[in-house]
Amino acid sequence: MALVKYNNNSISAVTSAASIPSGAMTHIKTLTASSSGTLSFVDGSSDVVLDSTYPIYVFKFINIHPATDATKFQFNGSDDDSSHSYDVVKTTTSFSTYHHESAPGGPHGNGVLAYNAGNDLAQSTAFQDLTGPGDSGADADQSQNGELWLYNPSSTTFVKHFMTTMQSSGAGAGSSAGASDETFTAGYFNTTADITAIQFKQSSGNLDSGKIKLYGIKDS
Repeated sequence: MALVKYNNNSISAVTSAASIPSGAMTHIKTLTASSSGTLSFVDGSSDVVLDSTYPIYVFKFINIHPATDATKFQFNGSDDDSSHSYDVVKTTTSFSTYHHESAPGGPHGNGVLAYNAGNDLAQSTAFQDLTGPGDSGADADQSQNGELWLYNPSSTTFVKHFMTTMQSSGAGAGSSAGASDETFTAGYFNTTADITAIQFKQSSGNLDSGKIKLYGIKDS
């Protein structure tokens, strides 16, 4: 395959956004936590776009620091354009891999790959846990990082699929303390109504600090 080489002249020849290849991520909105109970992305509010403009949306979680130890990072969606009640029915599945910082002498030996039955939802309106099974720590040097991919939220034909990856450090003094915990969760909002808002929070306490960035991806 031939290697394409760009120079200053070729870049300056770009005269419109249509000349730029599709598939690139476009930044839409950044929300910053500051002792926040929730962070919500609502279509049409505060410059947030969450509609048919993009077929794929990506949320990036950067150094989300919980105010309360041993809690889980969660999310839910809304298909209500007026009150934005975050209670859409979901069916999901989850698994984690984690490794204790004191391994091989730690409580989990050299590491564990485990199915998270406790994180699964079956036709539930509850908030979806994105971290686990070791709850996230709230020490000064601990945080949660990851991403959520949401597909075609404005479709009125199909259910709305999503996939998440979250990395956190274990909390407390129990078996998960000090563990590197990576959790994979996927599922769907079981509705053909359009999803117009997404909300994030901890299972208990506030989001002390951190950023969530929303991006849109055009069709390739």
